[in-house]
Amino acid sequence: MAYDWDRLSVPASLPWFEEKWARRSDPHCFSGVWRFHELLPFVPVADCVTIGEGQTLLQCSNGVAEYVGVSSGNLYLQYEGMNPSGSFKDNGMSAAFTHARFVGATRAACASTGNTSASLALYCCVTKLMRAVIFVGSGKIAYGKLSQALDYGALTVQIAGDFDDAMARVKEVSSKLGIYLVNSVNPFRLEGQKTIMLRVLEALRWEVPDWIVVPGGNLGNSSAFGKAFYELKELGLIDRVPRLAIINAAGANTLHRLVDEEGLVWNGGRPDARLIQKFYQTMDSEGRRASTIASAIEINRPVNLEKCLRALDVCDGVVREVTDQEMLDAKAQVGAGGLGCEPASAASVAGTKQLVQEGVIGRNERVVCILTGHQLKDPTATVAYHTTDQQLFNDVLGKRGVRRAAFANRAVVVPNDLDEIIKAIQLYS
Repeated sequence: MAYDWDRLSVPASLPWFEEKWARRSDPHCFSGVWRFHELLPFVPVADCVTIGEGQTLLQCSNGVAEYVGVSSGNLYLQYEGMNPSGSFKDNGMSAAFTHARFVGATRAACASTGNTSASLALYCCVTKLMRAVIFVGSGKIAYGKLSQALDYGALTVQIAGDFDDAMARVKEVSSKLGIYLVNSVNPFRLEGQKTIMLRVLEALRWEVPDWIVVPGGNLGNSSAFGKAFYELKELGLIDRVPRLAIINAAGANTLHRLVDEEGLVWNGGRPDARLIQKFYQTMDSEGRRASTIASAIEINRPVNLEKCLRALDVCDGVVREVTDQEMLDAKAQVGAGGLGCEPASAASVAGTKQLVQEGVIGRNERVVCILTGHQLKDPTATVAYHTTDQQLFNDVLGKRGVRRAAFANRAVVVPNDLDEIIKAIQLYS
């Protein structure tokens, strides 16, 4: 989606947006998406749908900085788990829902590994504007996320298969029944997700960081971030763009393999379609399925692949993959600092650690890691990591190749005896 900026009213500087906060009794000024309406002006602001999304936190974390190897004061965590549905999806859903209402939609659908379904169900439930229809794969959604969709009253359709299967079916069903599709193939979703970067800049007093590091699943966030910085630079609102690092899970690493192993590039808007098609054909013939504890990025066919290639080009980006073990260890370090996140979120921290070790990210560079979802989105993984129950650990994590919990905070088991309880507290505290 491109705007004719010459015909639109755009602020002369980014600090202009701070004036909106003084009018936060207006829901659109309070929204962390719509207070930046001038940079996503596809409908009049009065028609924009908001339920208070975007009240998020950018926290400097010296504990995580030490873990990944950057200097104190240079590692920031952008915590999108503070959104109403507990993930970054609300930024894009607010924008997609706005367009859906604008075109008169009565039903909206998505395929989901969990967070999209929770967000769509919440917007439908709160606004009463349309009915949510959600497609999930069998056994491919964390209960913390599924519970939201069910509680919020969405029609949930579980099909045999994974996310890629669900995505194929929801596209067909939406086309056949005239249902509005809100997956991140929807360009309005990406418009809303641009504002995550605007809030990062706002929290940094409008200074551009050196690096943005983000988990890579369907690649909507990375595509949106690249678009945001391209537009800001084009408008003269920033003088440089940060570098972008996109981190795949090793068990769902399509982007990493295509970019780092096959040499796929943006190529001025002409990426090698034959290379992509051959990769997918080989993947199908070998029966490769995405498999990772990070269910939010357990996707083999990212719908925003080409847009993401453009973001990598704009932001001089890199791609890496991290194991489930690395993500869970990084997740424990994030949690120890007070911001619990879901496993997929920790890909950004694990990826930063890898890039620092490689010398790609310098120790004194300012890095922002995106934490995409709340810890309670997937509490089973957290409990299994810290548990004293070896069977639970094996059932949840062992089958994913996780062999240890390097930073486990295990419960202390004691008899129901006052003296023994006191002794344990004195010993471990």
